[in-house]
Formats: sequence, C-alpha cells, structure tokens
Amino acid sequence: MGRLFRLRANNTTVGREIVAGITTFMAMAYIIFLNPSILSGTGMDERAVFFATCVASGLVTLLMGLFVNYPIALAPGMGLNAYFAVIAAQNGHGPGHMPWQDALGAVFISGIVFIILTLTRIRQMLVVAVPDSLKAAITVGIGLFITMIGFKDGDLISMSFTGAQNATYKPNDIIDNYSWQPNLGSLHSPQTDLTLIGVLLIGALMALRIPGAMIIGIIVTTLIGIPMGVTSLSGLHGSWLPNFSGLEVGSLSLTGIWHYGLVSALFTFTFVEMFDTFGTLVGTASKAGLLEGDTGHKRLGRAMLVDAFGVSIGALLGTSTITAFVESGSGVAAGGRTGLTAVTTGILFWIALILAPIALVIPDQATAPALIIVGVLMMGAVRNIEWENIGIALPAFLTIIAMPLTYSISNGIAVGFASFVIIGLIQMIFRREHVKIHWLMYIIVILAIWRYVFYVS
Repeated sequence: MGRLFRLRANNTTVGREIVAGITTFMAMAYIIFLNPSILSGTGMDERAVFFATCVASGLVTLLMGLFVNYPIALAPGMGLNAYFAVIAAQNGHGPGHMPWQDALGAVFISGIVFIILTLTRIRQMLVVAVPDSLKAAITVGIGLFITMIGFKDGDLISMSFTGAQNATYKPNDIIDNYSWQPNLGSLHSPQTDLTLIGVLLIGALMALRIPGAMIIGIIVTTLIGIPMGVTSLSGLHGSWLPNFSGLEVGSLSLTGIWHYGLVSALFTFTFVEMFDTFGTLVGTASKAGLLEGDTGHKRLGRAMLVDAFGVSIGALLGTSTITAFVESGSGVAAGGRTGLTAVTTGILFWIALILAPIALVIPDQATAPALIIVGVLMMGAVRNIEWENIGIALPAFLTIIAMPLTYSISNGIAVGFASFVIIGLIQMIFRREHVKIHWLMYIIVILAIWRYVFYVS
C-alpha cells in the first residue's frame, strides 16, 4: 500500500491518510441527504437519487485516489444540482424547462465535452495560463467560501430584511429595493453555541498538534451536542436495510433534449463545472503541495480527466453533475496527501448506503467548525499575491471577495480573470507596458462575458 500511494515520498502514513479520508467524508456527507432532497423536486425518486449519489460519489472518488493519487473527493456539486432542479422543474412544463431525463442527458453530454477538452489539453493549459498570484487568490477565495459555508451551517450568521412588510419570497427570488443585513448568531441559540465550541475545540487540538484533530473535534462536538439538544439520535431507530426500489440508473434521455434549451443548459453546466473544478483542484492540490514540477501538472491533467468521466458516470447513475468538492480541503488539513485519503472517502460513500442512520446523527454544527478551520489554513496563500502590483492585486482581490459574497467559485474566477485581462490591456495600450497575458485568458474572458450577458438574468 505504501508503494501504491507513495506514502513515504509524500511524508505521510496509512493512519494519517485514513483519518484524513474520514474527515473529508464527514465534512461532505451532507450531500448524500441534501442532493436527494433537491432533485426530488423534479419528480425524481428520492431513494433513487440517494443511491446514485452514494454510488457515483464513491466510484469517482475511488478513481481519483487510485489513478491520480490525489486526496480529493467528488460528489454532486451544490449550485449545479440547484440549477438542474430549476431547469427540470415542473416536469418539463414552462419556458426553459425540460423533464429530468433530458436534464440528465444534458449533464451526460457536458461530461463528454469535458473529456474532449481534457484530452486536447485545453483544460490543462489553464494551469500555465493563469498567473501565480491569481492561483493563490483562488486558494484564498475558496478558503473564504468554505468558511462562509461553515458560518451558515453552524448558525454563526443569519440574514435579516427590512422594508418589506408582509412580503413573501419564492426560492431564487432576487430581492430588489429592500435592504438586507447579515447578523451574528445568537449565544442564546444552542446551535450557535455548539459551533463555537467546535471551532475552539478543533483549534485547541491543532495548536497542541494532536493527530487527527479534525475528526476528534467533529466526534466530540457531536457528543457534546446530545445534552444540548442539537444532536438528534432519532435516526438510529428503525430499519437499517436500504430500500432502493425504482432505481433510475440509465434513465437519461439523449433524444428529447434537442427540443428544449439544450445550448443554454449545456453551456451553463460546462462553464460552471469547468471553473468550479479548476478552482477546487488547483486550490486543494496547491495546499497539499501537489502541483510542483512537470509531474504535478501531469497529475492535475489526470485528475481533470477523472472528473470529466465522473460527470457522465453520475448522469448514467441518475444524479446531477459530479465535481471535485471544496470540502476535500478538510482532509488535506488533517494531513491527507495521497490517493489513500480519497479511497477511504470513496469507500465510506458506499458504506453510507447501509449506515445512513449514523451519518444522520452528525449535525451541521459539528462539521461546520472543520470548514471554518480549513478557511484559516487556506488563507495562508494570501502571502503569495503580488500586492504591490495593482494590475494583479485588484484582480486577485476581486477573485477572493467575489467567491464568498456571490456564493460561487466560478463567479470569483470569472470576475478575477476578466479584470486581469482588461487592466492588462489598458496598461499595454496607454503605458506601453508589457503584460504577460496567455492567449487562453482572452478566450476565457470572452466566454465569461458571453455567459453573464446572455445566460444570467
């Protein structure tokens, strides 16, 4: 096993990798319950989506560990599953909507597009095309994005609205002309208190350099939550045998999609997935020190290929786009450096099929502290940004700040890349300064502008 995963070369151990894999799984286990809840709104069977989520996530994560030797886990991506639910809503009725079978077909085709882009090395060129400062900004931005997730899941922040009396809102409504205000969570809330306890506990364990601080903190926080009334043990009762009647494996349609908004749906799936995966892979791999030298870049190419196959595999099994998860950073922070971390996480996804009640016991307030700590660790990359050069500092800052504030990795990358190219062109035109801008950056910015002008209302 040590030779297969090159444990000694990566200065790690079997025990550390397994602990890191468990930590990653605990940080992202919410998706196996949240994804079925979201996709069931399209008419898909919730148990079938649960099966597809566990099996697809486990399979693709295992491939990432065995063939790439990366400590990165994959699962149906948040945001992309919400977009899937929107276009497949009302069972295909209404403008811009299509049946969920056709939406799965669009996801499958986007995976084929990714395979082509990866085999032609266009995706890998991004690593060379993007300046080092922007790569560092992506890492920092993802750290803040993860922290935002932790603050929300842990009830450390809430949102209040003023000026809208008796107003009612539907999901995804854009609220105009009314003020909104983020607020701190209340110490009178046991959920908030448990999250704070978890943050301090994990922080103290890491400060004391206790091995497995993340997973110990999650488990202890879960136990502390029992007397506080936050951790519910109700999920341990009832049948533990899975019931997967009516699976939707292979139910996608590749014919009906031509009658709906295929171009718009396919472009959105492809664009968002490309940037989300790029940002997650580069950010997490950089944190683990896996991008050094030509070998590091070749492995990143293989990781992108596994990710591309994962998109189509997920669609065949019956779930929305499979993508690399930012929560993989929690496993890296716990010491994960090789594919053994991913293999451990992948196996746990499969085990979750029959041990779902245990995963249900762990509250969000026990995993949220781990995400916050990951944000702290990823913030260190900020030192690698050329802050004295405003031409790179501003795009880097916009990349960092846009990710958490718009709740999207792809938005941050698009804004950062566009501002870098525009400012660079201005410098070259008016000051005759030479700014190194890779030709691929121009294409990316044009595609980004096209997407936001024509496909984002």
